[in-house]
Amino acid sequence: MVAALRKRLGLSCALLAAPLLCFAQKPTTITLVPAANWRQVDSQSLPVEAIRNYGGDPVIESEYGVKSAEHRTYGLGSARADVVVEQASDATGAYGLLTFYRTEGMTAEKGIQLAVGDSQGALMARGRDFIRFFLPKDHSLSENDALALLIYVGGTRPPARALESLPAPMPAAGLVPGTEKYLLGLQAARHVLPEFRTDLIGFDQGAEVQLAEYDGGPGRSTLMAISYPTPQIARIRFGAMMSFLAVNQDRGPGSVFGRREGSYLFLVLRASSPAVATNLLDQFKVARQVSWDERYPGDKPLTLQVLELILANILLILILVGVCLLGGLLLYLSKRLAYKYFPQWGWANPEGEPVIRLNLRWP
Repeated sequence: MVAALRKRLGLSCALLAAPLLCFAQKPTTITLVPAANWRQVDSQSLPVEAIRNYGGDPVIESEYGVKSAEHRTYGLGSARADVVVEQASDATGAYGLLTFYRTEGMTAEKGIQLAVGDSQGALMARGRDFIRFFLPKDHSLSENDALALLIYVGGTRPPARALESLPAPMPAAGLVPGTEKYLLGLQAARHVLPEFRTDLIGFDQGAEVQLAEYDGGPGRSTLMAISYPTPQIARIRFGAMMSFLAVNQDRGPGSVFGRREGSYLFLVLRASSPAVATNLLDQFKVARQVSWDERYPGDKPLTLQVLELILANILLILILVGVCLLGGLLLYLSKRLAYKYFPQWGWANPEGEPVIRLNLRWP
């Protein structure tokens, strides 16, 4: 029995050792989550105007679709931290608020996506939610405690669908960290670009702007990427900028350089030379994808396009009438054939129902 017991113990040890050997052969990295016991102690709704009290601008928030906010209080022992959650129109709106309020002094939080912070607090984007964290001023919290609060409220990463809907990042070569901005409205653009004719961008026509500061030459340059719903809108907007901003004309430090590719406009502001602007613009690569869709009308006049639409509708009506006539003809032929070869079948009756005979006789 002792030998059998030793054999069983040996087999159990071998089975337990097998997974350990597998893990030893394939090392994995596990992110350690700080174990601070934060708890939510209070929550109350806030009007959008109250965001001023927490460093926000209600006008800017409204451009990103914010209509409501919530103030929460979290506790860790005797320490209290304030958290303001603003719900934007979608994930891009929350991401835009994160970029708008981020400063160059804020750095990315370790192990947490779409979260930046400094010694005063942090900013985070989670799906439609833009979150502000305010650390207590009268209580010293360790870095792990502050990090644990961020993870407790928003987790380490946004939902996968939210990440897929966000715009592609700006080119990394020469990018000044903390200067990326994603703009969806005129007021935010005026705040970020005070010396630019922001009225020429066309936010009312669906424009979306990405920009960042770049180190190139003796000073910084601003690289902008403006996307429009259609190439036609982009062409009209670029023509207006060519007229009012003298694009691609070297006039010193205030010169504007740019080009259009499809439905995108790429601009460089405050470039020290045309060569620096060209190097920045060359970082953008627009990939075109062909898909089955409606044929592009080209340069046809509007009257001709309307006439083609009317003719197409008339052709569709004729096709539908033809299908109806063909269906009626087939129905008539089927009844005739049924009456000839299957006279007892109900389908052969002209009225479509079997005939009921009562066999009544008058006395």
